[in-house]
Amino acid sequence: MRARDKAAVSALRTTLAALDNAEAVPVDEAELRGSALEQSPVGVGVTEAARRELSERGVVEVVCAEAAERLETAARMTAPAQADRAARLRAEAAVLFRLLEGRGTA
Repeated sequence: MRARDKAAVSALRTTLAALDNAEAVPVDEAELRGSALEQSPVGVGVTEAARRELSERGVVEVVCAEAAERLETAARMTAPAQADRAARLRAEAAVLFRLLEGRGTA
């Protein structure tokens, strides 16, 4: 990262965001509508929801999906003007696959 590897930084940032989203608790539609003000909870932390914890397998699945999405997008970029972007996406996918290989899960 100190060498300013833009592909690695981009791949890791977006994958961390995808992992964060995967751990989010789904919101029920009834919760979105709300309730009367006098029935609303009061106090510190009462509106906090516990996040889901992904298993190692769940983390690997998210990382694999992120890498596969990059490869699919790069494959659809056939115009010469998109060659640089497609190469960057392939480099990001390679970073994610190396990360998985380092864990012995690829």
